[in-house]
Amino acid sequence: MKVMKSKVTDKSAEGQKVDGAEGAMEKPKHKKVKKFRSKVPGVMITQYVEEIPEGKSHPDFTRKPIALTIQEGKFGVFKAIVYGEPTPKVTWNRANGKIDDPQKFQSKYDEATGEHTLEIPKVCTEDADTYKCFATNEYGKAVCTIQLNVIEVGFKKTKEIAKSKEELEALKPGSFRTMLKKRGEVHEQKPLESEEKIWEILMSADKKDYEQICAEYGITNFRGMLTKLAEMKREREVEQAQFIEHISLLKHIEVNADENATFEIDMDLKDASSRIFLYKDGVMIPYSKELGDTIKHSLKIVGRKYQFSIRDLFPDDAGLYQVDVEDVNVFSTDFKIPMVDFLVKIQECKAMEREDAVFECVLSQPFGKIMWVGKNLPLEAGDKYDIEVSEDKLIHRLIIKDVAMVDKGIYAAVAGIKSCNAFLVVEADKGEPGKKKQRKTTRAGGAGVDLTAIAQEQAVKNTADREVLKEKVKAIKDERAANATAAPENSAEAKVKVVEASQTGAPKQGPAVKGSDHKSVDNEGAPKQGPAVKGSDHKSVDNEGQSNNEGPPAPTVPGQPVGDSTGYSIKSGLSDVFALRGKKGELVCEMSHEVDGAWFKDGEKLSTTDGIAIVKDGTRHTMTIHSSSEDDTGVYHIEAGGFKSEAKVTVGELPAVDADDLHKFSKPVTIKVGQNASWKMPYTPQDNLEVKWFKDGKELKDGGGVKLVKEVKHSRLLLRECLRSDAGEIKIQLKNPFGTIEATSRLIVLDKPGPPEGPVEILETTSTVIELQWGAPKDDGGSPVTNYIIERQQLGQTVWKKMGDVAADKTTYRDRNVVHGKLYIYNIYAVNPEGTSDALQTEETMAGVLIFAGRPGAPKVVSASKTCINLKWEPPEDDGGIKIDGYQLEKRKKDTAQWIALNPVTEPIEVLEYAVKDVVEGAEYEFRVSAINVSGAGEFSLPSVMVTAKNPNMRPTFKDPEDFMVIRAGNSVRIKVLYEAEPPPEITWMKDNEPVSSFIQIINTEGCSQLVIPSTKRSDSGNYTIVAKNKVGEASFDIEVLVTDEPKPPGAVELEQIVHGKVIVSWEASPDQELDNRLYYMVAEHDSSTRMWHTVADRIFDNSYTANNIMPGREYHFKIYAKNDMGMSDPSMSPTWGINSNRIPINTNTPVEVSFEKPPSVLVPLKVHSPPKGFQMYMTCAIRGCPTPSVTWHLNNVCINGDSNYYITNSYGVCSMYILRVRHKDAGEYKVVAVNSFGKAECSTKLVVKD
Repeated sequence: MKVMKSKVTDKSAEGQKVDGAEGAMEKPKHKKVKKFRSKVPGVMITQYVEEIPEGKSHPDFTRKPIALTIQEGKFGVFKAIVYGEPTPKVTWNRANGKIDDPQKFQSKYDEATGEHTLEIPKVCTEDADTYKCFATNEYGKAVCTIQLNVIEVGFKKTKEIAKSKEELEALKPGSFRTMLKKRGEVHEQKPLESEEKIWEILMSADKKDYEQICAEYGITNFRGMLTKLAEMKREREVEQAQFIEHISLLKHIEVNADENATFEIDMDLKDASSRIFLYKDGVMIPYSKELGDTIKHSLKIVGRKYQFSIRDLFPDDAGLYQVDVEDVNVFSTDFKIPMVDFLVKIQECKAMEREDAVFECVLSQPFGKIMWVGKNLPLEAGDKYDIEVSEDKLIHRLIIKDVAMVDKGIYAAVAGIKSCNAFLVVEADKGEPGKKKQRKTTRAGGAGVDLTAIAQEQAVKNTADREVLKEKVKAIKDERAANATAAPENSAEAKVKVVEASQTGAPKQGPAVKGSDHKSVDNEGAPKQGPAVKGSDHKSVDNEGQSNNEGPPAPTVPGQPVGDSTGYSIKSGLSDVFALRGKKGELVCEMSHEVDGAWFKDGEKLSTTDGIAIVKDGTRHTMTIHSSSEDDTGVYHIEAGGFKSEAKVTVGELPAVDADDLHKFSKPVTIKVGQNASWKMPYTPQDNLEVKWFKDGKELKDGGGVKLVKEVKHSRLLLRECLRSDAGEIKIQLKNPFGTIEATSRLIVLDKPGPPEGPVEILETTSTVIELQWGAPKDDGGSPVTNYIIERQQLGQTVWKKMGDVAADKTTYRDRNVVHGKLYIYNIYAVNPEGTSDALQTEETMAGVLIFAGRPGAPKVVSASKTCINLKWEPPEDDGGIKIDGYQLEKRKKDTAQWIALNPVTEPIEVLEYAVKDVVEGAEYEFRVSAINVSGAGEFSLPSVMVTAKNPNMRPTFKDPEDFMVIRAGNSVRIKVLYEAEPPPEITWMKDNEPVSSFIQIINTEGCSQLVIPSTKRSDSGNYTIVAKNKVGEASFDIEVLVTDEPKPPGAVELEQIVHGKVIVSWEASPDQELDNRLYYMVAEHDSSTRMWHTVADRIFDNSYTANNIMPGREYHFKIYAKNDMGMSDPSMSPTWGINSNRIPINTNTPVEVSFEKPPSVLVPLKVHSPPKGFQMYMTCAIRGCPTPSVTWHLNNVCINGDSNYYITNSYGVCSMYILRVRHKDAGEYKVVAVNSFGKAECSTKLVVKD
């Protein structure tokens, strides 16, 4: 199935006539006052009168017809509604053909709806065309153009043949200027497309494009076109002035780097609200002003610039695009999409810095220039980029010169609406740091296939396609020729006339002969015109002038003998000759038989003269011009044996060059590397002059770093950024048909020299001298080497020291400043006026011979574990008189033969011991060692004894465990204990000498055991014991864990005064006292005189306190706090002790003698304490008696009152003892003894010190 689209060729409307020769249209019968577009898009209105009377109007469309695309054989209809006063008359027309056949086209009008219709009952492919609807009254005319496209079903041979012929005709090259010169002749013109479209294209085109457009659309009257175009432009400017203030910078449609097509207009609108319409091939298309919209067409307005964009391009997007402001056209652009695709796409390229990167592709059709895009920007040929195109225009290549890291990214090739892209990956050149990287002459990338072979194959395929088209056209011609023979009588009559004409001696006319032409002559010498044959063609004629062969002759192969029935023929005809002025020129013709002949020049017969020699040698006929001159130029032919052969002789000179210019050109061009080199060769202007440039015999082409310019009077060559490899012979060749001349120059590129030629030969090495020898550089950089620079580095050091300079004629150097046994490296540089070369570096060279140290003692094992084996050894007895720098140690695993070095020779062990940590537990090893000096590593020692990498047997020991922990209730506790033991011990945990609960987690790893309680309670407090046991022994350790919380406040507080000035403060114990043996109390006091709270007692372990210095006349308050390791409780408040409260009653009766004397008594006894080792311990008790008893402290029945390790106090009967850090020897029975004159009292307790 195929769609037959209507041709865009469009005939004029009524009152207009098309002049095929002029390509312009006549004006209508009415005087045209105004022509403008309707508000209905696509409708053009012509107003016949200047002013329309009131109540009258010109015609216009309420609804215009719409284009149809319909299948062949279906019913087609166009509908239109028009208005105007008086009522317009509606007519229909088509561009190619008539619509007067009532069976095929039916024009109707429906008065009820006001619709005018054109019906086509049964659409066929011939109906595909451009149709017009006219609405006309006495005041004007409205016209609308619509298209009918027919979908063809099946294959129509005649259509395909016609299409092939059109395509073949389009392939034939044509010259517009030649058409202008021959416009008086009859040409077979291709039908013009819609005149409106052609004029719209010309209206917006640049002047330089007029010639191309006229040649494309078949307009031959160029001058008439310019006159008509100037008139139309003036009318268009008047129409545009209604809405536009200024318009400029019309940029035609083109495909951008983002693969969208855009065109631009710069204009100032008089009214910013004016409507802007976009049309494609005369049909209005919608567009969006939002860039993010998904609609295909969009408009972007930036200031005065209006940019239209077409996204997602397809071949159907080709066509004529027009922009209208209201009803006035302002711009038209023709979008043509070439049907081309990529046979080979560009491939990803990986290049090093300062290297050239290449992207290349192959197209399916020749394409003059494609667009190269790099990082969304179009690329042009210049200093950074070279763009190359092959001669067949199928291979396209982009070269990115001297790539840097900033050049990496995506690059794309765009041909028409097709594109392909690839990445450029730039890898850093990890050369010597701090040194500028050298420019590389290599290229990276490419397609990786033989592009030339692919392009040649495609070119052959394209040629074959064209030949197929030619065959189709030939078939059409043969068919027409067969049809032409349908009238035999007319044909016979024509033959009689031809015979009669030949009998009377009248020549038979035929087309002109191209190339060498051989025409037959009769016996009288009168020339007879033969048929047209391309190449050399020979036709025999009988004595009566009648041809022996009827019909057109078959063409012959040039150079092959051609004859007639008499046997005569021309074996070799004349050939065109280009003769040098003053030199000999010769024409030769050879016949098949010996026969006389006559020579002619420009129709005049020649004979032998002083300047011309005519010789006949058997069958060979020769004409020689002894000294050729301008007068000898002309057309020569020979007539012999009834045949004619013709050729042209042209006399001229070789290309002319001035001697001074030639001498100037021959001088060498000397530049520095990286600079440009240029040559210029002036010459005398000549026709058919071909100029070629060569370098070292290879022809140079324009592109890349080569720029070729050919002018009328000179030619230039420019080589950009020359390298040393560009040096060589430069030659220019000037060639015309008379010969060739050449001129030679030379390019010298100066650069620093190459490195000296290596390898370096060591002529002598002793303990005091090292002598070196090297070769001169292969490349001296274009200028002689002046000297060499020698640098030296001692092995193991980082500093290079300059040793001196050496003259250029000397390539040896003796270094006398060396130390015996030391290793040295030398750098040798070549120097010329342009700079210093890269270095030629020597191998490590020792001063003198190698002297190695003796064998050290065998390594001895100091200790071994599973992770480390400690070794030591004795130094060698003989060090060879050279200092030993260190040692190299090797190991060998049992049951293997490989010795493995534990340290390289360059990193010697400087001491006589080493800890080998690279061992595997349980494996057996032996070790050996060698001494290292400047000569290297000496002989290895005897191996050590085999040693196993394992820990020695040992009793379990604990490593710094923590013996006391306080945990807040509810939190988790983790007791972590590290140990050492070999073999690994069995671990057991106990609490208060009982196995731990199953809810407690025990985690054992190598060298570590952990006890974890996720959520603690007060009942988890206690002594936890870890026991580690192996076959060597057993060890245990206790950890006291106290699980507590912030204490609850004490109970009620009571105050009692027994002695004047003292108050006994007592309170009920905190509920937590029984649960926490580390709980104590703190007392704060407040009196009315100071009005401040201050602590009067702390760390009280009983439930009472005696407040001293209670002054009469003041009020006192007391606060009691309970404290432990977690913090302090809220206070318990005492009642107020004041002026009148709780006082001792005063007896006003007669004084009675009272005795207060009594023996000592213990009010608060001592408590049992179990502090961990290293913790502080506070022990207290309360004693009273009168008189005040004497108090002593005893440990295991030994008085400790005088021991400085114990801090003992007695404050009003409160006896306290404080130990800052508890030791094991502080454990035992403590006893307090109070004695006065009335008696003795004592109390005791035990102190247990935990580990």
